[in-house]
Amino acid sequence: MRHSNRIEADYILETHIAPEKAAQIIAGEQSSGTFVAVPGETPELKALAAAEVVSLETIDTYTGRPALEGRYPTDGAMLIHRVKMTLSWPLATVGTSLPNLLATVAGNLFELACVSGLRITDIRLPVAFFDKYKGPAFGIAGTRELSGVATGPLVGTIIKPSVGLTPEQTASAVSELVTGGIDFIKDDELQSDSDVCPFDQRVEQVMRVINESADRTGRKAMYAFNLTGELDEMRWRHDKLVSAGATCLMVSLNSVGLAAFLELRSFSQLPIHAHRNGWGYLTRHRSLGWSYVAWQKIWRLAGADHMHVNGIDNKFSEDNETVLQAARECLTPMSEDKPCLVMPVFSSGQSVLQADSTYSGLKSDDLIVTAGGGIMAHPKGPAAGVQALREAWQAAMAGEALSSAAERSENLRLAAGIRA
Repeated sequence: MRHSNRIEADYILETHIAPEKAAQIIAGEQSSGTFVAVPGETPELKALAAAEVVSLETIDTYTGRPALEGRYPTDGAMLIHRVKMTLSWPLATVGTSLPNLLATVAGNLFELACVSGLRITDIRLPVAFFDKYKGPAFGIAGTRELSGVATGPLVGTIIKPSVGLTPEQTASAVSELVTGGIDFIKDDELQSDSDVCPFDQRVEQVMRVINESADRTGRKAMYAFNLTGELDEMRWRHDKLVSAGATCLMVSLNSVGLAAFLELRSFSQLPIHAHRNGWGYLTRHRSLGWSYVAWQKIWRLAGADHMHVNGIDNKFSEDNETVLQAARECLTPMSEDKPCLVMPVFSSGQSVLQADSTYSGLKSDDLIVTAGGGIMAHPKGPAAGVQALREAWQAAMAGEALSSAAERSENLRLAAGIRA
């Protein structure tokens, strides 16, 4: 939370020169300065517009090779400094533009010659940003209202195979899932609009199934259709979803970019399920890129309603504590007046086996858990997979061991691989 007229960003900086000098180079590059003194960069202008080095705190110093490739004075070992660095910028010269904010806090600084490693770990924004940007339109409360799930996680899945199914085959899978009582279904991020499964036809076929089920049961499963595309395509696809009675849309954040996402938020009448595919190239190296703590704040303020955070014991590279920290951040208020709380979405190799550790680590039932194979590959079919995952979460929230709950449920026992 922040209420000053300055923007702050925290970094882990690695450098082979004096950290104080490196920090000043970075601050100059990212505000009023350049590599040489220029006419007009007066002390008065610097006082008004320059970035400030708020703090430097040593983490460690060692002799070795730089974390990242670069143009260094030697090919051998060097004295390397790692420090925590905080920079700040005056709001008056940056403005309240999220795209320009990115250019400021995460622009050319990463490739400076004095930088052998740099990772942005957090940002703090003045209240003017929260006055300008809408944040999530639906968030947790709106998602629960539309899905009819008042408490507990939204039990969900991803259509699998990811691509290759026709609209009719997709609708058939959805029919099994809604019959089984699923709360949430999403397209895989690879599935948008193809010759095999055109967007329009997929929407028509899937929503026919969902709407008919809702008419019978009074409860409507939420389906996040992937409308990722160019601006005109996303607007047209959004309108198609609204007219078909859909209650969610999905977009790949790193594919469409921040400006396109803001435009989507400006006209969307549906919750925006924000997929972070491509996140690895922003974060995988520990000495480069973004932490999720900082990155997710941009998209929450921009208007995401759900945000992917990976999953416990996932198939990717993140450890469990990093995943849980990401999820907790989604549930941590950004501002007193505009908290921008969003639903964290757990995915990637999820099944009944992770329910207890997810709940005990998150300490909240405000989440969407999506199990692809964990539901679709159940020995008794997807409906049994849905029921098993729901029972696993009910046990976790009640503090009951999975093995104990499985004694009462064949579906849960089969899903957990527990022998009778």
